[in-house]
Amino acid sequence: MIASLVSRALDRGALAFLATLAAIGILVPVLNLLVPATSPFYLSSYFVALFGKYLCFAILALSIDLIWGYCGILSLGHGAFFALGGYAMGMYLMRQIGTRGVYAHPVLPDFMVFLNWPELPIYWYGFQHFAYAAFMVLFVPGLLAFVFGWFAFRSRVTGVYLSIITQAMTFALMLGFFRNNFGFGGNNGLTDFKDILGFNVQAPGTRAALFMISTLALMLGFVICRVVVSSKFGKVLVAIRDAEARTRFLGYRVEAYKLLVFTLSACMAGVAGALYVPQVGIINPSEFSPGNSIEAVIWVAVGGRGTLTGAVLGAVLVNYGKTYFTSGVLAPYWLFVLGGLFVAVTLLLPRGIVGTIHLRWREWRERRQPGARVPHAAPRAAE
Repeated sequence: MIASLVSRALDRGALAFLATLAAIGILVPVLNLLVPATSPFYLSSYFVALFGKYLCFAILALSIDLIWGYCGILSLGHGAFFALGGYAMGMYLMRQIGTRGVYAHPVLPDFMVFLNWPELPIYWYGFQHFAYAAFMVLFVPGLLAFVFGWFAFRSRVTGVYLSIITQAMTFALMLGFFRNNFGFGGNNGLTDFKDILGFNVQAPGTRAALFMISTLALMLGFVICRVVVSSKFGKVLVAIRDAEARTRFLGYRVEAYKLLVFTLSACMAGVAGALYVPQVGIINPSEFSPGNSIEAVIWVAVGGRGTLTGAVLGAVLVNYGKTYFTSGVLAPYWLFVLGGLFVAVTLLLPRGIVGTIHLRWREWRERRQPGARVPHAAPRAAE
């Protein structure tokens, strides 16, 4: 059953995309670990960690494209699910430090010792086990999305009102996590990680392994999204996006469809955050910033809303541009570049990069067919 769904969902383009990701996931660690540092083909550990971070952002963009591109749910608060997954992994990494911390306390993290916490809070219990932390990476963002979506979708909150509410949610979480008495490190967050599953997080081998795992997670997330959007369930999602009232009139429980895909998307964002933390080495409340969620939406718009591959491409390209423009003399102008990029894409490439390529390819193929007329359809706005 599952194999047949996957085989139907993966066309030649999707298989080529997966093959490209697999090649990157193997080639980058090989060039980092097995090629001498003097070789022109050598990739540094900094490069591996940097592009590993880009892959995590690509998973986040994929989760946003699933709900925005195919169901019309524009979430400006997906950074909250990303950060919650990151905090769940960060709590596991903090519990692994033990007596190697600054205060050498066997149980309490350093920030709790500094703030004179008498004992470990109950919600930190169990995070010394990786399996429990991995479960919470999915459970906490999924639970928040389910509860939030239950009330929002039952109340039929849609459009810009839903976007504002999601933004308010992530802003409220950011304010809460900034407080020292919340038990998550306050402004400094969680950092100074040592080990993950017994391996040094700073070791080149560990970084390469995390890169490969991030690549596999991106491939798995892409396959899941392809299966969803290619199924009958996905057709209903597209119908909800294009004509929600008509879909409801036909007897579909629109709220249930929205709730399920929104929860799935949040779980994917949580996985992205969990893989992001050990590669970056820190998680703090700034990850909840509404600006981060808005920026993630821009990645999807640039790459191509409703294309999946475009979301991945947009996340990598925009973040590479951010790395380039925020170094040296160009650093003060990055926000202007980002804003100009979004305006340019909205006006000139409303379907995004990949969406525009798909449109031109279809038009070219139709022109080659004898006697075919090419319809001049108005481009879909990237909003």
